[in-house]
Amino acid sequence: MSHANAMLTPKARFKLAQLVVEQHWTITEAAKHYMVSWPTAKRWVTRYLEHGPEGMGDKSSRPRRSPNRTPGKLVKRIVALRWRKRLGPVQIAGRLGIPASTVHAVLVRCRVNRLRYIDRLTGEPIRRYEHTAPGEMLHVDVTKFGNIPDGGGHRYLGRVEGGKNSRTSAARSGYTRSSKHPRNGTAYVHTVLDDYSRVAYAEIHHDEKAVTAIAVLQRAVAWFAGQGIITKRVLSDNGSAYVSKAWKAACAELDITAKRPRPYRPQTNGKNERFHRTLNDGWAYAKFNGAETTRREALPGWIHYYNHHRPHTALGNKPPVSRLNSLPEQYN
Repeated sequence: MSHANAMLTPKARFKLAQLVVEQHWTITEAAKHYMVSWPTAKRWVTRYLEHGPEGMGDKSSRPRRSPNRTPGKLVKRIVALRWRKRLGPVQIAGRLGIPASTVHAVLVRCRVNRLRYIDRLTGEPIRRYEHTAPGEMLHVDVTKFGNIPDGGGHRYLGRVEGGKNSRTSAARSGYTRSSKHPRNGTAYVHTVLDDYSRVAYAEIHHDEKAVTAIAVLQRAVAWFAGQGIITKRVLSDNGSAYVSKAWKAACAELDITAKRPRPYRPQTNGKNERFHRTLNDGWAYAKFNGAETTRREALPGWIHYYNHHRPHTALGNKPPVSRLNSLPEQYN
């Protein structure tokens, strides 16, 4: 296989062969001129005589026969265990009684050595979807975070110091459940995500009741309208707030079609679930916060960063606003 610094590229091989065949140079002279060995020059001259200019390229080094290659039936069993059971090479090798290196080679050859495109529950290929314009579908959901006690929690201070702060804050706030298990309350983050652009909207509340979810939706629809996005549909999970008659009536009043996935299919609302993970890593626990108020005050700034500046891999490493036209303060 030729490379950038090779003495004999296909073009140079052709010129070497022409010197010998057409200009009657000796093979020794041509080899010395191109600084290669006599057998190498002889090989390309012979190849030129047999195949012409088309024979100057590299041939495949793959053998004509591979008697030790993994049988086709065994390959099918390996791939089936990979897809259906999501097993790794070592586990598959243990079940089939073959080396793990053989299993890995088969998985690479069949392009199933990575599981990122396989559904975790069903083992089937993930079927991705995306609406064609902003506002065609909004995803709504709620994610929960335990409130941070004054002085900081156990994630950064450890169980001893964090537990002490938690008990002190719980006693002060009146949330204490027992002396062993103090409670500091829960932050319910209501999130709304545009399916096409991934532009996000979020609010923090003390509950996830229908009246709260409806109020969040009304404000979110108004906020998206301010960005030039007219909401047509909203997709939620099957939580009590979203299956209520009040939610359905609120959507009808806003002229929005309310949709829900079939039971036990959280993948349908997967874009919002993935956004929650980003919210967790980028905002909720990204740095030390000495109080819950500090973390809550940082949410609007982080949402702005997410919408306007953070590269999104599903959007070609561009921020969500890149899919919107004439978004106010787009470049601020």
